[in-house]
Amino acid sequence: MIFLNAFLFSGVICMIGQVILDNTKLTPGHVTSFFTVFGAFLSFLGIYDRLIAWAGAGATVVISNFGHLLYQAGMEGFHEVGVLGLFSGLLVKSSTAIVGAVVISFVLSCIFRPKD
Repeated sequence: MIFLNAFLFSGVICMIGQVILDNTKLTPGHVTSFFTVFGAFLSFLGIYDRLIAWAGAGATVVISNFGHLLYQAGMEGFHEVGVLGLFSGLLVKSSTAIVGAVVISFVLSCIFRPKD
């Protein structure tokens, strides 16, 4: 059942993003930012952890999980260090995702060439 839930959750997120792109003048960057902030907001409300329990990897792969990750890391740093922990927590937890994206982007740009 978890596979079906993961498929449904990810599919609904992708469908919402496509509907927004098709019916508004927003760019993919706007939609990505929206989903990141929305994931942080759902994490703030305590809903995103329940979505992860329900949808499994379907909720941890989409971009809204990055917002959840940022919120959780910031709050963890805040509870450990204080106000400055907000920033250090964000950097420590999100650096893996950011460095991974940069390295993979570099490797793929070395392999593939853009069309003229």
